[in-house]
Amino acid sequence: MKKEVILLVLGMSCMLSACSKEKELQVNEVIPEYIFTYAENQPDDYPTTKGAYRFSELVEKRTQGRIRIQIKAGGELGSEQSVIEQLQFGGIDFARVSLSPLGEKIPKLNILQMPYLYVNSRHMWSVLEGEIGDEFLESFQGSNMIALSWYDAGARSFYSSKKPIERIADMRGMKIRVQESSLMERMVELLGAEPVPLEYSEVYSAFQTGQIDAAENNWPSYESMNHVEVAEYMTLDEHTRIPEVQLASQVTWDKLSKEDQDIIRKCAEESARYERLLWKDRAQQAEEAAKRKGCTIIILEEAEKARFKEAVAPIYQEFYEEYQDIIDRITEVGLVIKNERGKTS
Repeated sequence: MKKEVILLVLGMSCMLSACSKEKELQVNEVIPEYIFTYAENQPDDYPTTKGAYRFSELVEKRTQGRIRIQIKAGGELGSEQSVIEQLQFGGIDFARVSLSPLGEKIPKLNILQMPYLYVNSRHMWSVLEGEIGDEFLESFQGSNMIALSWYDAGARSFYSSKKPIERIADMRGMKIRVQESSLMERMVELLGAEPVPLEYSEVYSAFQTGQIDAAENNWPSYESMNHVEVAEYMTLDEHTRIPEVQLASQVTWDKLSKEDQDIIRKCAEESARYERLLWKDRAQQAEEAAKRKGCTIIILEEAEKARFKEAVAPIYQEFYEEYQDIIDRITEVGLVIKNERGKTS
């Protein structure tokens, strides 16, 4: 009997202790004031997605758990066009989006992705991280979206299935997948090919069915989606460097205090620096992986690359003659970089 009493007392003591600890955890646990969604169309291991997770972690940490951002990767929340529309009416709170579809809503953004605009990566980042880049972030005013920071997406080049693209004549008659962008469609037309606007997720099957003969993208996208299996020829023309941007819905932004807005913007900028480092490593790894899988790389001769650039030159007048002053400023930054490179070589 004594033994049973002792066991009963011990059991009650343990239960009280457990209840006490549970109450303590409940008291100490921060109940978030906001739980937001973030749309990302790439898989979890992609640099932009990892940047999004870093952004989420920083925001939660610096708001002491008051604001949590749930990352929905792999296109879970829809295509980029759909995500942009949902951002505009507040159905999605944050997202990382390419400038190509955004250029359809804010035409000025297309300037940053004009073909053969940049000398190299350093040229693009010198533009984006300076006054010109700030002006473009401000161009989102009135769109119901807030631009937070720039993400890297490398240089885009053409890759093909049936034959390599070694000269501009090889482009003639090719059916080439492009993003849903009038600018990209026109670029492909000027190169003598037929543009085929398709969602990124449909590219692999489009090669298999013969719907397209070629596409264009960066190394990580090409390799991670196994496009090398259906299009083994990669022509490194680097026709565009299309930066990507982290966005907030204006509806979401207006809910936040000025202090929280500042925290989120700083976290976005910090996550962008992190993503750029990841991108550089991933691009190198993707190129090496694609080679191992059988990718054949074609490097255009300078004279041939000049022909590509000359062929698409009409875009500058057709689309954005009104922004010639900005294009000239971007070109001037490139000339400075070229001159510096010439002095050190």
